Amino acid sequence: MSAEMAEAIRQLVQEKGIDEDLVFRMIEDTLKAAYKRKYGTNDNAVVTFNDAHTDVSIYSRKTIVDGVYNPVIEIELEEALDLDPECEIGDELLIEVDPREFDRISVQSAKQTAHQSIRDIQKDSLYSEYKDKVGEIIIGYYQRERNGNIFVDLGKVEGIFPKKFQSPRETYRQNDRIKALITEVKKTTSGLQIVLSRSDPDFVRRILELEVPEIYDKTVEIHKIVREPGYRTKVAVFSHREDVDPVGACVGLKGVRIQAVIRELEGEKIDILKYDENPNIFIKNALSPAEVLDVVVLDPDKRSALAVVSESQFSLAIGKQGLNVRLANRLADWSIDVKTEEQFAQMDLSADSRKAVNDLFSDPEENEEISRIDELPGMTEDIASVLKLNNIELIEDLLSLSEDQLASLEGILPEQIEILSTLLKESVEIVEEEQEETASEDSVESYEEQESEVYECPECGSPITIDMTTCPSCGIGLSFEFEDEE
Repeated sequence: MSAEMAEAIRQLVQEKGIDEDLVFRMIEDTLKAAYKRKYGTNDNAVVTFNDAHTDVSIYSRKTIVDGVYNPVIEIELEEALDLDPECEIGDELLIEVDPREFDRISVQSAKQTAHQSIRDIQKDSLYSEYKDKVGEIIIGYYQRERNGNIFVDLGKVEGIFPKKFQSPRETYRQNDRIKALITEVKKTTSGLQIVLSRSDPDFVRRILELEVPEIYDKTVEIHKIVREPGYRTKVAVFSHREDVDPVGACVGLKGVRIQAVIRELEGEKIDILKYDENPNIFIKNALSPAEVLDVVVLDPDKRSALAVVSESQFSLAIGKQGLNVRLANRLADWSIDVKTEEQFAQMDLSADSRKAVNDLFSDPEENEEISRIDELPGMTEDIASVLKLNNIELIEDLLSLSEDQLASLEGILPEQIEILSTLLKESVEIVEEEQEETASEDSVESYEEQESEVYECPECGSPITIDMTTCPSCGIGLSFEFEDEE
């Protein structure tokens, strides 16, 4: 029996991949199940192995009594003395039970227990092995298909590849090699279930990690991936090093890296674009391969924006059945509306948006007016940095500040305020000279001499004076009415 048992244990350990200690525990449970089936209880059953763990014995622990009422757990003193002459009433004896005495039903019960134990042990072992592999790529082979779901041979276990996680571009045949992402590992009554997917965005992430060393070593990081499986994928990346181009690293020399990813996805289109914290720039990038002229933020709270493109780029920006702009919305997490230049010009927008329209379609050679503080002639980098830290980047925002508000800005120095005032005076004179139709030199002098006569435009908030008929910033018509203080 020892040789047969040793061989059986070896097969369970090597072929089934079951731990040796679990095998011994299973043998013990099996013998106790047969014992219980024959005698009605296994509370007094004792299973022991020899030192080499090549043989096993089962004993019945019985108490020595004078008058037996339950022969399963009790033994007469006279019978016990034949086994151990030194025993006394109240002592316990271990009496060996020959497994061959078990009847057919008891043996059948033991077999069922053994098979169930093996299944449970295998299930627990495989679960422990695969539960930490969720999110990793695994390779298997097509076994069979049922109701569109594909069952994949993964070696030790069978995986399920649901139809909803398959790409509509791909088809499979018997014994085809399938590379997929493990999305879920769970125990079921029929065994371990490993759910596979090729439509998950993380599948593209893992493929890129395999093909692009810079992503694997975290030099280039993926900000977000959005997919329409089988049709198009957009990947936003950024680099932690200035000397590494994130898009170029993903594309590779002559596109060799991205072509490998496209082949793995069976020809699915992939857009690699650069992530930018500035939503205007990021939205422009998200709409690639279309070239966007400009982006106008309509409502920052609702994250609503408008992308303006040329007529020739409109269909490319929208994409087939709106796919490109839909993926851009998900990637940037903004509601993006795409308009042509003509459509944009006809829209009824607020003053800020109208100003954006004028800036968008104005010819830089014809209109040299500057709007940003860092574009002012003579502006130093330290002053521009201080203003930027206080969220002041436009000249019109700076002009709307009073002297007290300017002095209270965080980090600004008195000498910087003097330099800034000088630069603003020079810049205001230049602007007013270029806009003789809307403001005269007298109004500039009046603004400098008497600040109390400066008002704000009710539409855009820009500084205006009482002699102006239109706002120099937004173009709205102006009319001043004064009430009697009486």
